[in-house]
Amino acid sequence: MTELVRTNLPTLKKTASYYVVHVTVAALVAYAVTGNFLLAITLSLLEPTVQAFAFFFHEKAWQRWGGRAAVPAALRA
Repeated sequence: MTELVRTNLPTLKKTASYYVVHVTVAALVAYAVTGNFLLAITLSLLEPTVQAFAFFFHEKAWQRWGGRAAVPAALRA
């Protein structure tokens, strides 16, 4: 587990930063819509938590494949 954290520390930090921003925005929007602080906090924690995990794995995939689009065989030299 320690090796996993050490190897992925930059991505984990970026994921945590993204999570904080996402929860804050979600809470503000939910509060604006509901007018209820407790409900806004509850709603704002579920979706961003799932998104944080999705973002981590998306980032790892992006690093692995470099964000390159597949080039059709007909266009390759």
